[in-house]
Amino acid sequence: MIDLKQISKFSFFLIFLFVLSLVTRTTESQTKVGYIDSKKIIDNLQEAKDAKMKLDNIVSDWQKELTTLQDSLKRVKDDYDKKKLILTDPMKLQKEKEITDLDASITSYKVRKFGEGGEYYAKQTEVMKTVYDRIFKAIETVAKEGDYDYVFDRSSDLMLLFVNEKYDLTFKVIKIIEGK
Repeated sequence: MIDLKQISKFSFFLIFLFVLSLVTRTTESQTKVGYIDSKKIIDNLQEAKDAKMKLDNIVSDWQKELTTLQDSLKRVKDDYDKKKLILTDPMKLQKEKEITDLDASITSYKVRKFGEGGEYYAKQTEVMKTVYDRIFKAIETVAKEGDYDYVFDRSSDLMLLFVNEKYDLTFKVIKIIEGK
């Protein structure tokens, strides 16, 4: 099966290499490209390990709370299953509503904590921000000291981490688009 995401990444990379070759030819200077492996950096940085441990502790607390909710739901369901033959219709409806509400509450909790844009991602960003800031500053320092024009992260999806501003063609492209 064709993976459109992979094709678009590959297309981006080919376009980037084409633009890079044009820039290299027009400036007649050697373009210096480097890469890093952010996963290795994070795995070896104590500050990142500490931040990850803090995040893991928060997630562990959330998991305990989720387990408590799920256990509560199981108890209510089991109790209902044992007693449903002797319950009146209004009592059955009340228990079924209680089960439905508790199930909805669990689903809501999961989404709120772990869903897209949930608290997990907010906490991850908050906890890891200083780590990422330090890493990006170090990348910028290494790139400038080593006179690199581009630095990629090989452990992500072709992420460009540093660009020498002298290769910024943005305003030239805007001028052509605007017909100037």
